[in-house]
Amino acid sequence: MRILVVEDDRLLGDGIVSALNKAGDTADWLTCAEDALHTLQLEHFDCLLLDLGLPGMDGLELLRTLRKSGNELPVLILTARDAVEDRIAGLDAGADDYLLKPFDLAELRARLRAVTRRYKGYSDTTLKLGEIEIDTQAQSVRYRDRAVALSRREYGLLLTLVENAGRVQTRARLEETLYGWGAEIESNTLEVHIHHLRKKLASTVIRTVRGVGYMIDRTN
Repeated sequence: MRILVVEDDRLLGDGIVSALNKAGDTADWLTCAEDALHTLQLEHFDCLLLDLGLPGMDGLELLRTLRKSGNELPVLILTARDAVEDRIAGLDAGADDYLLKPFDLAELRARLRAVTRRYKGYSDTTLKLGEIEIDTQAQSVRYRDRAVALSRREYGLLLTLVENAGRVQTRARLEETLYGWGAEIESNTLEVHIHHLRKKLASTVIRTVRGVGYMIDRTN
């Protein structure tokens, strides 16, 4: 799961991003709403983790702008504002969930998973496609009723392909999902992950669409 964190507290922002990346997600971080608005017009994310008390354009204004433009990206508000009126304002502006500071990382990740599941059209923590079964809470995979050990990035790649079954995922989109900003990626890194997944599952599970990217069929 690729998450954009918008938080102007540098200590907190760095801590959140480090913790999410360590836990297996891909998190990128910005400190102002204007940069976030521009970035969200150019890149794909699975969820937005948004602080309200930002300099310049605040979090609520950013959220309202996104929703008015038709952007339906799941948004989890993370803020120290604990008044009921503030929570109502955030939800009315289009937020999917609300978490008050200070918070527990496990709860934060659970809420992120929940809002992204709803957005992607499934409510259970277990995602099934043919003989593939993914437990999104435990980050584990079974294929043909046997456990399959995957690396963090193999898991993220498989999850992205299964969530988007029937739709081709471009190389650039997959690399963004797996690595985010600042990571050095060798030219054949994605192909290596695909090769490993095919060996661990089956050679026919992931289909190459030449010149475009990769996909898993809905009838897998």
